[in-house]
Amino acid sequence: MTSGISIFLIAAGAILYFAVSTSVSGLNLDTVGIILMMVGALGLIISLLKMATDRTRDGHTTIVQGTTPVQSGTTVVREGRR
Repeated sequence: MTSGISIFLIAAGAILYFAVSTSVSGLNLDTVGIILMMVGALGLIISLLKMATDRTRDGHTTIVQGTTPVQSGTTVVREGRR
């Protein structure tokens, strides 16, 4: 569940809980609103944790050792050992 869907579920649940005053036979809209808000909050927490762990595993921090800066437009030829 992405964070956008989670926020949508929280908003839909809040609307059902706080703004809707009609009643449906056999269904309590307040309870449905609370359930939607809880599922949305749980999904949002999970998606944020997943994004945080994915960000640390992506390898955005790269350590490069033993390089020589090269000017743009130059060709680097490396001679390998055989």
